[in-house]
Amino acid sequence: MGKTKQNQILVIDSDSERAQKLLHQLEFVDYDAKAISSPSLLEGYPGLSDKLAIIIGNCPGILEHLQKIRSTVDRCPPFILVSGNTPLDITNEQVESNFLGCITADTRFSDLSNVLHRAEVEAGVERVEPQAPAAAKVAATATQSQSPELFRSLVGNSRETKRVRKMLEQVAPTEATVLILGESGTGKEVVARNIHYHSQRRSKPFVPINCGAIPSELLESELFGHEKGSFTGAIGARQGRFELAQGGTIFLDEIGDMPLPMQVKLLRVIQERSFERVGSNKSIKCDVRIVAATHRDLEKHIAEGKFREDLYYRLNVFPIEMPRLKDRVEDLPLLINELITRLEHEKNASVRLTPAAVMALCNYSWPGNVRELANLMERMTILHPHGVVDVKDLPSKVVPNNPSSDVADIPEQVDTEQMAGVPSLPMLSKPRLPRDGIDLKQHLTEIEVSLIQQALDDCNGVVAHAAKKLQIRRTTLVEKMRKYRIQRPEEASTAE
Repeated sequence: MGKTKQNQILVIDSDSERAQKLLHQLEFVDYDAKAISSPSLLEGYPGLSDKLAIIIGNCPGILEHLQKIRSTVDRCPPFILVSGNTPLDITNEQVESNFLGCITADTRFSDLSNVLHRAEVEAGVERVEPQAPAAAKVAATATQSQSPELFRSLVGNSRETKRVRKMLEQVAPTEATVLILGESGTGKEVVARNIHYHSQRRSKPFVPINCGAIPSELLESELFGHEKGSFTGAIGARQGRFELAQGGTIFLDEIGDMPLPMQVKLLRVIQERSFERVGSNKSIKCDVRIVAATHRDLEKHIAEGKFREDLYYRLNVFPIEMPRLKDRVEDLPLLINELITRLEHEKNASVRLTPAAVMALCNYSWPGNVRELANLMERMTILHPHGVVDVKDLPSKVVPNNPSSDVADIPEQVDTEQMAGVPSLPMLSKPRLPRDGIDLKQHLTEIEVSLIQQALDDCNGVVAHAAKKLQIRRTTLVEKMRKYRIQRPEEASTAE
């Protein structure tokens, strides 16, 4: 996660082991977290009003302290409760407005991320990019197709995703050269950025370059720089990517498309840790970690004489093979949630998917992998801004025998109210159980909360109408809203 103007978290817990675990999780995603063992230490705590949130574990008497500090600080940070540890009356009006939600003692990353995201939204936190030398930033912009915000984490709980995360954790702190293999769109740059971010070089530049996108006659200059007048058009001296990445990491994307003459020069740089600019005989030492990636079969390229075997073994110190999206389909719901959250931050665009639509997406083969999924989510936010996407709204390419949701077809589509009685689930296969099992209670709760929120949105926050739409009593819906702490849209708060 990029640094924020307000990313400080305070953990209050008498259980030091649990507090340390939370600190580790928070620091992993770049929050500045501190812990105290007793709520009595809150009074007079420096910079308390600047905290993004307070996470409360086992802290008897915390309610009284929270009430006290509300009257002594300019801003009382919202708090997150570690459920099952602290008996706290969150219905108390003095603290209810500051309550964000609950996490469990063994909370998963996605749950912690979601509740902290709510804290950022409420605080109006502005995200800023990690700082880098100006020259490196300019050079990286030309080849960096996605925001660094994308690379905060590897989302998913599938066996394949856990394998990649484990390998990343093992290799990131080392200086080993990494070769990332996998189809286009599987997230190879995601891994490369995570390797850099979790290494000792994270404060230095991360400089990517697509070796297949630059003409062969210009690639040497792009990598190593050139001197003034070294070739036609060289009107001034210029640093190459290796110089810009000094002390940091260079990401050689699509290394399998690098011409053979350049492979020889790259091999020399790896061996000698030095290079010369084009048109210069002055050797420049380079302290750069190399991470390479390709969707090519390099061993086949070696057999065909298209890739040097000695370079392959220099690069293939620690290979990481990225799984296809269709091989980690159980990650799809979490990926969808992450992509929509990102669109909300970056483009102020949002959309919701029905469980049936998510299941339909799980049955698609995803030849374009995660990149294709990201493109589809952005397309859905354009076609159905802040709306609800059902199976009928998905493209026919994704759901066979389903009318396309192309722009030309939109006027002919039947609206959600008219389609309410038309079953769409029979066209789906049975839900898939993840290999590692599922927390059924939590899964069903998430579905129930999502449907309640959708009903309230569709009915402009009028509880009676939403209850009718859900075919339950109004009092039952009110009780569920209280249980899940669901609030009606502000514009409807006076409508009832």
